[in-house]
Amino acid sequence: MLLDIQELTQSYKGGKLAIDQLSLTAGAGILGLLGPNGAGKTSLMRILATISQPSSGKALWRGQDIAMNPSQLRGELGYLPQYFGVYDQLSGREFLHYLAGMKGLKHADADKQISELLARLNLLPVADTSLSQYSGGMRQRIGIAQALLNDPALLIVDEPTVGLDPQERAGFRQLLSEGREERLVILSTHIVSDVESIADTIAIMAAGKLIQLGSPQALQAKVADKCWQCTVSPAELTELQRDFVVSHSTRQGDRLLVNLVADLCPHPGAQRRAPSLEDAYLYFVANKPGQAPLTKVA
Repeated sequence: MLLDIQELTQSYKGGKLAIDQLSLTAGAGILGLLGPNGAGKTSLMRILATISQPSSGKALWRGQDIAMNPSQLRGELGYLPQYFGVYDQLSGREFLHYLAGMKGLKHADADKQISELLARLNLLPVADTSLSQYSGGMRQRIGIAQALLNDPALLIVDEPTVGLDPQERAGFRQLLSEGREERLVILSTHIVSDVESIADTIAIMAAGKLIQLGSPQALQAKVADKCWQCTVSPAELTELQRDFVVSHSTRQGDRLLVNLVADLCPHPGAQRRAPSLEDAYLYFVANKPGQAPLTKVA
């Protein structure tokens, strides 16, 4: 087991909890961390990246407390924060060489790895262009490249696909999948499609708590009897949205084909359908601790 998080809590001024007694363990593979904005994902990532310390509890890497011995993890860490800054006066290649030096990579090894990463992230055409000329998507790809520079054993990426087009997002997911047998990748996002095809395990957070943990298949199985589909009018859809989770709707003439998630049948014409990971995510977030379940029957 590489990572062992034990009752981790992070509180801010006024007593607000960003993380509330969160515990989980993880080995090599891809851990998808899902949750809405404000769920505590970024606070957790900052602790695991040794940037901040928990108010209580522990996070252990290879059995060592991260807060007590951050240097051990930092030598094995690759981190892409949600908001990633660059040195605009440097080119993409110069920037990566600078960070490679900071990480202690030998120049020859760094040069080879940087060229490979620039090629794989479709940045070779602008590798020697000033970062001030990069688009938001290009800057995000440079951020991904720097996180992978030292072939990290722990790779933490927080909302990494912001600014990437669909083709770039697919390429990024493939990049993360490679080497998953030797490293732990923590991919934090609120976009379900970013993790559903590559994550070995999904952790769902809401209001600072870990509310679900399991494989994508296991989480889908938990909502297998809660997924419904029906055809309704626009007025009926508005009413359904007040009482249930609507995961998708498609217009069919003057009617709408609607996918819903609910404990009991939400509409007289509703039929059961196969669940998706998005259904599971929306259901568990809507039914987080302290909130009434979705049980109203139309």
